[in-house]
Amino acid sequence: MENKIKLNGTKIKIENPDLLDTLDIYAQYDAEGDNHILTGIDTPMKKNAFDVDDETKIKGIEYHFREIMELLGLDLTDDSLKGTPYRVAKMYVKEIFSGLNPANRPDVKLFDNKYRYNEMLVEKDISFYSNCEHHFVPIIGKAHVAYISSGKVIGLSKLNRIVQYYARRPQVQERLTIQIANEIKAAVHSEHVAVLIEATHLCVSSRGVQDVSSSTVTSYYSGKFEQESTRMEFLKYAGK
Repeated sequence: MENKIKLNGTKIKIENPDLLDTLDIYAQYDAEGDNHILTGIDTPMKKNAFDVDDETKIKGIEYHFREIMELLGLDLTDDSLKGTPYRVAKMYVKEIFSGLNPANRPDVKLFDNKYRYNEMLVEKDISFYSNCEHHFVPIIGKAHVAYISSGKVIGLSKLNRIVQYYARRPQVQERLTIQIANEIKAAVHSEHVAVLIEATHLCVSSRGVQDVSSSTVTSYYSGKFEQESTRMEFLKYAGK
């Protein structure tokens, strides 16, 4: 067996076979994270993910985050740090990962398109904060969404809420784009939907290559938006 492995760009020699296997797995994890893997449209979830209530999850996360902080050498008796494990746990469950819970899915009510408005409706510059599922660091961006009514419309704020719901979970930007588009299509009963997302990934800017100026753009077009003229009209309204 080859007893050398490349870890973080450096080839090192390992004498212990068990340690070699472990480091080989770590090297694979590093490569997968940097390659930005998308395994499917649905967020990977355990079937029993919601058998545990939120308060129990908060207590469990608080305990384990306290362990992380202690392993980092932080003094949790300090007044500034002693409440951090609880604050992080509550933030995870109630805020930045609240989109994992289907109970928080936006309640979308449909209305008849009584105005007979048959042109595209665009909601642009929807700010969102998500988290990279490979490193659990923020993704910060804006979403531009549009649809053309097939007879029904929804309240404008619901488009924002759909974006926020799917952003508030560990994400990959490609999946986020598709999830938002599919939810809007289902909500308005129309195939004519467009989604454009531009975001900055802190897993790129704050670690790894540490490129602070780049951004990632993803898009989704269906129905009439697959036509170049309609798509270009949407991009014009989105300022692109």
